[in-house]
Parts: sequence; C-alpha cells; structure tokens
Amino acid sequence: MKGWNAATFGDTMPDYDHQDWAVATDEAEATDFLAGFAKGGRALELGVGTGRVAIPLARRGVRTTGIEASAAMVGQLERKLGGGDEVRAVLGDFADVAAVARSQAPFDLVYCVHNTFLLLLTQEEQVRCFRGVAEVLAPGGVFVLQVSAPRAYLLSERQSVHTLDVGLDRTVLLAATHDPVSQRVDRQQVVMTEAGNRLYPLAYRYVFHAELDLMGALAGLPLSRRWGGWRGEPFTGAGFHVSVYHKPVG
Repeated sequence: MKGWNAATFGDTMPDYDHQDWAVATDEAEATDFLAGFAKGGRALELGVGTGRVAIPLARRGVRTTGIEASAAMVGQLERKLGGGDEVRAVLGDFADVAAVARSQAPFDLVYCVHNTFLLLLTQEEQVRCFRGVAEVLAPGGVFVLQVSAPRAYLLSERQSVHTLDVGLDRTVLLAATHDPVSQRVDRQQVVMTEAGNRLYPLAYRYVFHAELDLMGALAGLPLSRRWGGWRGEPFTGAGFHVSVYHKPVG
C-alpha cells in the first residue's frame, strides 16, 4: 500500500472511539488480566492509541506509559485524560521500543492488545520489537500479546471483499489484497452511507503462534502460558489468543 507508514492507521481515524465497527469492547477483561501481571508496578503499552486499555489500567494503580506513532491518536488520548497524567504517551514507532522507551525502563509488564502487534509489517520489525521488549522488561517481567490466528479464508485468497457490518444507514466493507510470501495484507475498510463514502486503510503482517514463540525464544522471552482469551479460555487454534512471555530472573 503506497504511502503507508507507522502513523497512518491513527492519522486516518480522527474519531476512533466512535467507530463502533472498529473498536474492541474487552477493556474490562483486559484490564483485570493485565493488572494481575503488573502487580502494582510499571506497565508499557505498545500502540496505545486512545488509551482504551491503558487508562483503566492506570486507574487501577498501575503506572502506565504508552508508545504511539500517530500524533493524532495521542491527541485523542490526551483529550480523554482531560489534562490528567495517568498515562504517559511517548510518540514513536514501537518496532523500536528499546530506543523509544529506554529512558522510562524497566517495566514489570509490556503488553500489546487487539492485533496491534501485526501493524509491524515485516518479520524483521516484529523480531526487533521482541528484542526491544526484552531490553526494557525488568527481570521476572512479562510481555503479553493479544493476537488473532490467521483466518482460513485469508490464507486461500489473494484478494477478497467481505461485509463487516450492515445497518439501515451504512454498510462497512473490507477490500483486501494478500501476499502469502510476506504474510502481508493491505486492506481498505469502506464505510458507505447516504452522505458518501469514507476510506480507512489498514496494512498488517499476520503471524502464527508458533512463529511468535520462536521470536520470543530468540529474544530470551520464552512462552509462559497461552489462553484463548482474557478469561483463561483454552486456545483452539482459531480466533484471538492471549500469550504471555516471561523474562527469566538472572
């Protein structure tokens, strides 16, 4: 996708929290899960966006920093905070988490939710992110990833159009092209209404859980546990999984 960069997703979502077709609603469950691993310490969110998870986590007593590539998203986060400082936002690309967040390290918890990790578009960037996370984690700290397994229809198609939502006043379509060699998908989310159409581009690199585990091992962050969701459901190989990687003590 020509013109795409780390800030594009956030820059094209000027009112992200009101895009109900795009926003997850699992922040309460995510916050409960993450707070248990933070243990009242310090947390870092990769791709913090508008603070959907970071703000309630901070209000649970966890000192929270967030990396975000889009200044527009940081602006939305700051408006939600209303002048408060519960979450510290750092502008930067979380592929380079070590360079961006080194001055705030170490962290007891680093986390990345709802497929945000997949916005790193190459295997090299994803591996570099894991290694950076290992650098900023305190010994005994954990890296929590919420990522979805690739869908079967995606793997078999080079291009596709799917319907995401149909309502009385709008239809949302997903038009995508797929490169199976690089595991990259370029997608336009098309919102059609009587007033006109809006385009929301998205590019991502999907990754299988076994590949994630190898990235963790290479970075010195072995897999600790994996569940099918924030409530500890078993992972069946489909849908979202929550994976916990730990940094050994010593």
